[in-house]
Amino acid sequence: MVKCISFTALLDWCYYQSFVNANLKSVTTDLGDGIVMHCWIPKTHNPCKPSLLLIHGIGANAMWQWNEFVSHLSSNFNVYVPDLVFFGGSYTTRHERTESFQAQCVMRTMEAHRVRRLHVVGLSYGGFVGYSMAAQFPAAVELLVVAAAGVCMEEKDMDEGMFKVRSVDEATSVLLPQTPEKVREGMRLAFYKPMKIMPSCFLRDFIDAMCTENLQERKELIQAVHKDRKLSDLPKITQPTLIIWGEQDQVFPLELAHRLKRHLGDNAELVIIKEAGHAINVEKPKVMFRHLKSFLIDPHPSNHENNGNACKID
Repeated sequence: MVKCISFTALLDWCYYQSFVNANLKSVTTDLGDGIVMHCWIPKTHNPCKPSLLLIHGIGANAMWQWNEFVSHLSSNFNVYVPDLVFFGGSYTTRHERTESFQAQCVMRTMEAHRVRRLHVVGLSYGGFVGYSMAAQFPAAVELLVVAAAGVCMEEKDMDEGMFKVRSVDEATSVLLPQTPEKVREGMRLAFYKPMKIMPSCFLRDFIDAMCTENLQERKELIQAVHKDRKLSDLPKITQPTLIIWGEQDQVFPLELAHRLKRHLGDNAELVIIKEAGHAINVEKPKVMFRHLKSFLIDPHPSNHENNGNACKID
């Protein structure tokens, strides 16, 4: 019997080639202590360029989430794209599951590649990790972009009805789907305009390729983000920060973007993208890239200061 070609595997191969064409190479590093990290790094590090770290969210591997950006950003930056622990080629035998631990693993990976100072862009769960990096390693992280990441949420927000899902278990079943219908439910939550036709055979193929490995560990990552979370415990980072959010985000409602802006004050700028949901990297990649470029490549540092209550709607 002839086995059908996996559509997911084919896309994964295309994204792999796209990263290679962006002058990146795939490297796996054993950090010791039971931690192994996979990361896309420049084929040749250019000391005249700043280093840029792109951190993915829950879901498919890093290539799927950053494919639209790496070729454009690699002309201005030494781009590094890690797989977080329990995603792609990264894993650990240790029991830590917090974003603080993820941040330490990513920072150790950067140090292994002799990167000491960098800009960080974190998408969704990657924003939690990026924020933790900025708090733990202020001398290393120069600029931070938090994209659709509810770092300011509190455990009580779930009980008070802020989210579409009613419990962490329900959120986990959508973020880590095991059936085609759960993938569809996740798409409806993540996209402002979700695809109307999603054949079950393609969705099962995606689940088999992207959503079954390290399932229990990934559930524990989501649980750790929510457990005992309080705004009063969130450090106020000092780095200039860009907050990017989809106006119709149903995973992390827009109120969390405004809450983060209030928490950081003049140090942060908030950009709201119209007609976009949680998956702003997929729905509005050109708009998102334009704001990344403006913030990260701006030759006038003064533009990152004294933003006051600045909020842009694009």
